[in-house]
Amino acid sequence: MCPNRATLQRALDRGEREGGSVEFKERLTRDLHLGDGRMESLAAQLRHRVLSGDGEATYVVGVTDDGGIAGISHDAFSESMDVLSLLAEEAGAHIEDVQTWGIDDDGSVATNRDGGADGLVGVATIREGAMLDTDSDHIVVGTAGHVDHGKSTLVGSLVTGQADDGEGGTRGYLDVQPHEVERGLSADLSYGVYGFDGEGPVRMDNPHRKSDRARVVEESDRLVSFVDTVGHEPWLRTTIRGLVGQKLDYGLLTVAADDGPTKTTREHLGVLLATELPTIVAITKADAVTDDRLAEVERAVERLLRDAGKTPLRIERYGVDAAVEEIDESVVPVLTTSAVTMTGLDTLDELFERLPKTTADAGEFRMYIDRSYSVTGVGAVASGTIMAGEVEAGDELLLGPMADGEFREVEVRSIEMHYHRVDRATAGRIVGIALKGVQEADIERGMVLVPAGSEPEPVREFEAEVVVLNHPTRIRDGYEPVVHLETISEAAQFHPEGGQLLPGDSGKTRVRFKFRSYLFEEGQRFVFREGQSKGVGTVTDLDPS
Repeated sequence: MCPNRATLQRALDRGEREGGSVEFKERLTRDLHLGDGRMESLAAQLRHRVLSGDGEATYVVGVTDDGGIAGISHDAFSESMDVLSLLAEEAGAHIEDVQTWGIDDDGSVATNRDGGADGLVGVATIREGAMLDTDSDHIVVGTAGHVDHGKSTLVGSLVTGQADDGEGGTRGYLDVQPHEVERGLSADLSYGVYGFDGEGPVRMDNPHRKSDRARVVEESDRLVSFVDTVGHEPWLRTTIRGLVGQKLDYGLLTVAADDGPTKTTREHLGVLLATELPTIVAITKADAVTDDRLAEVERAVERLLRDAGKTPLRIERYGVDAAVEEIDESVVPVLTTSAVTMTGLDTLDELFERLPKTTADAGEFRMYIDRSYSVTGVGAVASGTIMAGEVEAGDELLLGPMADGEFREVEVRSIEMHYHRVDRATAGRIVGIALKGVQEADIERGMVLVPAGSEPEPVREFEAEVVVLNHPTRIRDGYEPVVHLETISEAAQFHPEGGQLLPGDSGKTRVRFKFRSYLFEEGQRFVFREGQSKGVGTVTDLDPS
């Protein structure tokens, strides 16, 4: 018997009894169970089950009163979870976890997740206490750096507080497992999270455990999420996606002391600084080189920054106070670290605890979708970083634009952040939003969620001010790079004013997406790339005609 099936069998064996913590429900509906005083009595029943289980109750949905397997449709199960969530909230509790099983054609529980028919049975774990309030300080840091420059190892040591073994052991904590997305509602766009509770860092024991991440979120007054990027040069496009497609507060660029700045280092620094992201440079692997070599790499990093028109600020020389006060798009703090000896990690802790959030935006809710997936019993989930405003469970939203340029009405079923169910989320949060009213197959990266009632107008052609960072010859009329704007990655045609742009030039160009329209605004920045050609731009006019 697989572990998942064992969970269901244990709940059935315990049974529904007076004074117990298990409750059987065939299904719950809004019309029947939330009206005519039923909500209050059912919430009281749920409260009783939670208290009987010392703060935890188990609801088995899709079974009869005597525990017989009935199975209900996916839609009926989703509605049941919606109703159960409302009952839990009324009772001062929340749904912490849901597991589901398919029902085979003969009515038995399937050996695989989906079974051979449309029926579902599920076990919901209810815990005492309201869903997490996320109105706390939360900064998001985009990491960059050449492959093998210690980026993931450094972050692994930060979020766990564990020294590396010299072989990149802490890096393994940050490998995102595909099954984590497949098994449940997950907003694991970021690859690491830790926090601070007023007395010091709150770290993860094992980032692979959903409960461990949820604990950090729950216990911390301030959160730091890290968004990973790819260090290999051929995947610079993926790095651009990570740096441009999220609402980042800061960039963290790693340079290995045993290698020094490379071409990829320069590429990543160019993207970070061109998008005006306040950036910190961490020189890693200080334990692996001599003092003379370390000083040589420090000087090389300072030259690299000055060549880019930025002012390096050595934290070891000027202190954390100066770094916190001076960091901006022109001043770049630099420090030396080692994940093996833990040199410099206390300084990074202090920095991340004190650095102000830079992306707070109280405007109308907007979230660009980075990826989507489907969760059995929950439905379609859109994952991304909230760019502005806030969203709550039950909100009516618009999703789009679809291929025809239209938007579709959807409803927020639930929200999750780092495996923790939340009742609302604000700008800067990395979340997964379960949506009602759309199939996962209809959701595409680059789409956006905005409030219902707004009148979004998709744009296919716009005017921009661009800077050409690198190009082998010149950009001519009809040039076709890939434009990365928020989570949008689409081929587009450039029509420069004057017919051409040379390397190092800045100027105006008309840009037209090759295949479809998207939703964005004047003032938004983007990166474009094609082969060795790279540049940045700012949207200046949505109606270039």
